[in-house]
Amino acid sequence: MEINSFEDILKYCREMKATIPEVMIEYEIRKTGRTREQIIEGVRKILNVMIESVNNGLTRDVKSPSGLLNNFAKKVYNAKVNTLTVNFKKAIARAMAVSEVNACMGRIAAAPTAGSSGIMPAVITTMMEEHGITEDKAIEGLLVSSAIGLLIVKNASVAGSEAGCMGETGSAAAMGASAIVYLLGGDNRQIESVACFAIQGAMGLVCDPIAGLVEVPCIFRNAIGVANAFTSAQIALSGVESVIPLDEVILAMNEVAELMSPKLKETAQGGLANTKTAREIQRRFIYQIDIGK
Repeated sequence: MEINSFEDILKYCREMKATIPEVMIEYEIRKTGRTREQIIEGVRKILNVMIESVNNGLTRDVKSPSGLLNNFAKKVYNAKVNTLTVNFKKAIARAMAVSEVNACMGRIAAAPTAGSSGIMPAVITTMMEEHGITEDKAIEGLLVSSAIGLLIVKNASVAGSEAGCMGETGSAAAMGASAIVYLLGGDNRQIESVACFAIQGAMGLVCDPIAGLVEVPCIFRNAIGVANAFTSAQIALSGVESVIPLDEVILAMNEVAELMSPKLKETAQGGLANTKTAREIQRRFIYQIDIGK
């Protein structure tokens, strides 16, 4: 059983008369030799880590060693002035919370990477709270997101060093958006379209971490990634279809990644990382490390 394209997934759905989660379970069974129960429990553990990381980021003191991140998620979560709906604000705060936990060396689920680890937990926990999604249903949503992640890994990249933040938070947004659409009753073509919209919304996004740390602007791009996911889901569930098929969008994503300058792909040589202030922060941080030795 090979899955190299979204059309492959649709083919297996037709042949097996199955949903995308069921196809992904069968794929894992054949690839790993594990039982259905083992696979589901493995995903359940990932879900629990996601929930835990959100809670930790919103309840514990999370200040990164560099000092660049300092309980920002709590400030957003508890903000009195709202430019968004309260639920949307909470979703953004949850993504930031996990990013801070990651920066503080806490336990997170890299979905698909540590740098983009806030998006999927924020999506799933928000869906569970706001739409009454059960744990078992959330697991199905994660399986749908894994299908999108698999296609990106096979045909492009989720690594910031290869595809910039387009590969990290762009992929996570596409994965999260696909889960939202599935959990709200969307069909397979809507799942395809929503992944397209999310990737298009992040096309060409650079990876330029200040001082080479997965902190700034990573935390803010996780927040934007959640907004991307929910925005894309709203569009797809409204009946709007992507003009370009998902398989072609992912190939375009890969082409853009190849065209991007290495200075904009996690090297901290360009973009925000190359600003005067960022270089001063980098020198100060390196000095602190040397003194610590």
